Amino acid sequence: MNLEQKIMTDLKAAMLAKDEAGLRSLRAIKAAIIVAKTAEGAKGEISEDDEVKLLQKLVKSRKDSLEIFQQQNRPELAKKEEEEIAVIEKFLPKQMSADEVKAVLSIIITEVGASSPADMGKVMGAATKQLAGKADGKTISSLVKELLSKS
Repeated sequence: MNLEQKIMTDLKAAMLAKDEAGLRSLRAIKAAIIVAKTAEGAKGEISEDDEVKLLQKLVKSRKDSLEIFQQQNRPELAKKEEEEIAVIEKFLPKQMSADEVKAVLSIIITEVGASSPADMGKVMGAATKQLAGKADGKTISSLVKELLSKS
C-alpha cells in the first residue's frame, strides 16, 4: 500500500471519528501528493524517496511555524502545528537518535577525510545522502559542526 492509499484510508477514518487535527494534517499531505504528482516531469507518480522528502518538508515547515508561534506567545496556533507534526510523523520512517547519527557521521568523516570545519561541505553531502529520511538536516548539520570542531 503506497502513501496515497494509506492517507486515503486514514482520512476516511478521521472523518468518521471527527478528528479535526487528523483531517487537517491528512488533507495537507494529500494536497502535497497531488501537487507533486502533477508537477512538471512527474508523470503522475512519485517515488517512495520523494514521498519521504515530501513528508519531511511538511514536518519542517510546521516545526518552523511552531517555533515562530512559540516566540510570539501564540499557544493556540502552536498547538495546531504540534498536532499536525504528530500526524505527519506517523508516515515517516523511524528517526535515528542523536547518538546513532553521531556514530554514522564519525564514519563518514573518516571516509571523506575531513579534519576541520572547513570540510563541512564534503561531510554534509555524503551525510544527507546516507541519512535521508532517517534524520533531519538541522540535526545532521549541528552534529557535523560539533564533531568537526572537536577534531
